Amino acid sequence: MPHFDVRIREEALDGSVEPKLIRGLAEAVASVYGERFFELAAVEIFGVPDGRWGVGGSPSRDSAPVITLRLREAAFAPEHEGKPARLIAAITDAAVAVLGEEIRKRVTVILVPVPPGRSGVGGEVV
Repeated sequence: MPHFDVRIREEALDGSVEPKLIRGLAEAVASVYGERFFELAAVEIFGVPDGRWGVGGSPSRDSAPVITLRLREAAFAPEHEGKPARLIAAITDAAVAVLGEEIRKRVTVILVPVPPGRSGVGGEVV
């Protein structure tokens, strides 16, 4: 199951941003790996309070998010060559569509492969 963690300054969240970001990220992963991934995509958004976000060693008011996607390791296998780059672009585009073009160059996307047997649902390894 694709699982997104989004870290963004709390002040960027206003109740209308969150549903758009959740949908946009689900659509991003589906655009690369297929529609079945849309229904499986889990998104958690964490608002970071003012004063607890920094860049370059200094507090920052930057609203560009850090987006981590955990996905089964098989999604990054050689037969999926090029898909990680497409996924990073699609995730960035989804964030920009919601938060504005001015954040594009500062959106950080981290793809984390999950090895087989290292995740589970309902107490069962999947």
